[in-house]
Amino acid sequence: MTQAELAAVQAHLRKLFVNQRIALVAPSRRHASVELRIGEEFVGTVHRDEEDGDVSYSVQIVVLAEDLAQMN
Repeated sequence: MTQAELAAVQAHLRKLFVNQRIALVAPSRRHASVELRIGEEFVGTVHRDEEDGDVSYSVQIVVLAEDLAQMN
């Protein structure tokens, strides 16, 4: 993703979830996943897909079982 795409998707996610702590972090390696973070916490990845000239972005959120155990 370009820096402009990262900024646009980040702004959209912040507005959608009403959370200014959401940040997209560009990967250090080319073609690696963009990290989705809330504050310092890694919560998932964002992927860009282009098919037939249409561009979309998918968000995959990761929930670890060990994190669920901390909630109880």
